[in-house]
Amino acid sequence: MNASSQPNHRAQGKPVPGTADQTGTIRRARAGGRAMGHRPAGQADHAERIDREIVPYLPPRLGDLVARLPAATKAMMTELRLRVGQPAAVVLSGDEQWFLGPGGLVRDAGDGVSVTPDDGARLLASVSRSSVYALEEEFRHGYVTLPGGHRIGFCGETALEHGRPRTLRHVGSFNIRIARAVPGAADAVLPHLIAPGGRIRHTLIVSPPGCGKTTILRDLARQISWGVPALGLPGANVAIVDERSEIAACREGVPQHDVGPRTDVCDRCPKHLGIVQMLRAMSPRVLVTDEVGSEADGAALLEALYAGVSVIASAHGADWAEVAARPALRSLVSSGAFERAVVLSRRRGPGTVEAILDLTSPRRGHTPAAAIVSMS
Repeated sequence: MNASSQPNHRAQGKPVPGTADQTGTIRRARAGGRAMGHRPAGQADHAERIDREIVPYLPPRLGDLVARLPAATKAMMTELRLRVGQPAAVVLSGDEQWFLGPGGLVRDAGDGVSVTPDDGARLLASVSRSSVYALEEEFRHGYVTLPGGHRIGFCGETALEHGRPRTLRHVGSFNIRIARAVPGAADAVLPHLIAPGGRIRHTLIVSPPGCGKTTILRDLARQISWGVPALGLPGANVAIVDERSEIAACREGVPQHDVGPRTDVCDRCPKHLGIVQMLRAMSPRVLVTDEVGSEADGAALLEALYAGVSVIASAHGADWAEVAARPALRSLVSSGAFERAVVLSRRRGPGTVEAILDLTSPRRGHTPAAAIVSMS
């Protein structure tokens, strides 16, 4: 990207209006902190999805216990963890830890219902349609995606081939992660990412694990793909490089989440290869990818930037300074390519937008993090 393609009228590190004031105190759109989920589906809808898309895969005795949980409880479920020989564990919104008991959720592990080897075998047979060989590729990745975008992670005894995982011989733990698309999760972010003329600014979403970055990426892709006339944003071709199948949650190549009518997904491909593939094959206007972490990822994103494609990516980190200092991302960050950084936390729930930072500068080079905004 040449210097002329970067806006040059903003002060170095100036906070975007409406997100942080001159002293670094975070200000919210409207009142209070904005966390994702402000437009949630009804409890009944979430509960019905659990009954329809999760319970049929569970071993009958555990499936019956989950089905009998109150709708309000099922609506809050984010994970169901089954460990052979241990009580079945349930994680609710807000990271609340519970166990599945005979009459509902219990706090004490001793009161929970233990997962038997037969339960594990039944779940594996249900997911694999009684053909474990059909899941060999999924075992290699460590998870399988169910209809609806839910994911079952596996771990157990790993069989190696040429020093790399080939499959799992014995599965001892299952983590069923409940997929929840949150339409509108990016409402507080998207207006600040649109440049004059409707171009999407190159953006890095910075977030610790579990703070909603993937959900916001998904909703950004969806809204950009559909277009938002109220923001002067026409629909655009979007490419998602989804190495871990978390953004679109593809099953047999088909996204299980709504990522928009003009969106193409490269699923389970290493990011640096998938980015180049999508640039050559699909001619996107906007490219979205998650958890950039290697030098190869950074180099591929730079190739997209030089090709004139708007990039929205994410990286693990507590703040911009931490991400900017990471050796693997240093060349990407120091290129001055990113125009916005969106910093997330869980302070008021997953998806809390702590700040949207303006990284544009009249000169090329890395904007010192200390000059952007205080994160206190």
